[in-house]
Amino acid sequence: MDLDISGAEVYYTLPFDFPILGKLQISETMVVSWIVMLLITGICIWLTHDLKVKDISRRQAVAELLVEKANQFVIGNMGEKFRHFVPFVAALFATSVVSNLISLLGLRSPTADLSTEAAWAVVVFVMITYQKIKAGGVGGYFKGFTKPILILTPFNILSELATPISMACRHFGNILSGVVIDGLIYAALATATKALFGLIPGAVGNVLGTIPFLSVGLPAITSLYFDWFSGVMQAFIFCMLTIMYIANAAEEG
Repeated sequence: MDLDISGAEVYYTLPFDFPILGKLQISETMVVSWIVMLLITGICIWLTHDLKVKDISRRQAVAELLVEKANQFVIGNMGEKFRHFVPFVAALFATSVVSNLISLLGLRSPTADLSTEAAWAVVVFVMITYQKIKAGGVGGYFKGFTKPILILTPFNILSELATPISMACRHFGNILSGVVIDGLIYAALATATKALFGLIPGAVGNVLGTIPFLSVGLPAITSLYFDWFSGVMQAFIFCMLTIMYIANAAEEG
């Protein structure tokens, strides 16, 4: 069994260049990301259509519960004045969870590609910077790099830039490690199956060796951690860091 962990497959490259960006590639990550967005959009439309004030359906009850939990998560950690961040954090969490768990359908998780988390981290970094400038002004923002003493300015700048890098790499590293480990387990079990049934002489052994009998069972157990637990946990951590960084940025001003 050949194991390929080289990254997302590139389906098509546009024949013309974009300014600065160069050639645009339609990759597996991009396609699956669109599938994720379509899934989330479809679920939201299904949960929120035909809403009622009285005699609500179970579907509406689930939708209201999700909205309530999102409000509690954001407002409980950031405060009432940050209520307007609820849609952003909820969308970020949903996108991360579905992107992580979509590997259960046999698709490559978009979060196993660093560009996905890097894009999220850049958006969060822009929001953090905006909150700092909003709270303390442009002058106060740049003056903050010189505190507590001027000589620490380079280190403060590096610390500022390390925020989006650490957020992206933490999420990416955990998801990619799960993809790689699952791939290695499947490859090892497929090789073991071929070796075991290869002991049977003749065509019977050759045929049975191509059927991954040993790949049933153990991968399901590892999937409980790498796909379900780790996928949801990494989404939670990313969103928690997002709201804490933004709230702290507003207070620093």
